[in-house]
Amino acid sequence: MTAENSSVTEFILAGLTDSPGLQIPLFFLFLSFYVATVVGNLGLITLIGLNSHLHIPMYFFLFNLSFIDFSYSTTLTPKMLMSFVSKKNIISYAGCMTQFFFFCFFVFSESYILSAMAYDRYVAICKPLLCMVTMSPQVCLLLLSGVYGMGIFGAVTHMGNIMFMTFCADNLVNHYMCDIIPFLEQSCNNSYIHLLVVFIVVTIGIGVPIVTIFISYGFILSSILHISSTEGRAKAFSTCSSHIIVVCLFFGSGAFMYLKPPSILPLDQGKVSSVFYTAVVPMLYPLIYSLRNKDVKVALKKTLSRKLFS
Repeated sequence: MTAENSSVTEFILAGLTDSPGLQIPLFFLFLSFYVATVVGNLGLITLIGLNSHLHIPMYFFLFNLSFIDFSYSTTLTPKMLMSFVSKKNIISYAGCMTQFFFFCFFVFSESYILSAMAYDRYVAICKPLLCMVTMSPQVCLLLLSGVYGMGIFGAVTHMGNIMFMTFCADNLVNHYMCDIIPFLEQSCNNSYIHLLVVFIVVTIGIGVPIVTIFISYGFILSSILHISSTEGRAKAFSTCSSHIIVVCLFFGSGAFMYLKPPSILPLDQGKVSSVFYTAVVPMLYPLIYSLRNKDVKVALKKTLSRKLFS
């Protein structure tokens, strides 16, 4: 940290809203979101771990996706819940930087694991005979190391960007979490450079996975159109539908928040839109994969029947 910022020891998080009448209803609303997120993602993790027929690349990545969603929701939501019931929501400088680091790490990791899942779907549909070789356990672990490696890259780069900022305003952060956009508002040195760094890093975090996903689904669509039977095409589409919905939710909400200049999307509106991908989207993923995936439904029935029988 630069010498100018050495006096900053804590931040005050403004929270999602300052309306007293909304505090308690929002607390219970987001508490229910968080409970559903924890139960859904930990349930999916447990289900995949207990059922050996789900120990294939597709569910290996889904296991890690659920872990990432649970982790980054836990990084943010408890502090947001405190903002609804605390008169003054204070977070230490070290705590704020820790929250921001893990938030960046898990968000970048999620964007790249979604691209790894798209590649897995490409191999399964376009090269089914080579699937076991192409997506071997060694390859899956290599892809996973790349996923978390990009998560570290995104977190470290954003943290380095903050370290060169000089905060000349008060320590009030106009957000319910520690994020790069409100820090840019408080920076009194050349914010254009910092904004450019944010745009480049977020483009790498979103742009590269999106290109990978588009290329993968381009080949997938081409292969599906060459399938002669209607039943075969429907089955191929069904294996990809859950992933496509998740990709649209995650990248759509993230791009809306971070790839628009602040003049187009003011921070007060931006922090409301960020609720969608920090609190709502992680809750929806287990529902999407549970309701639209026959293997998960079968595994759930088997697990419940074993528990009831025992």
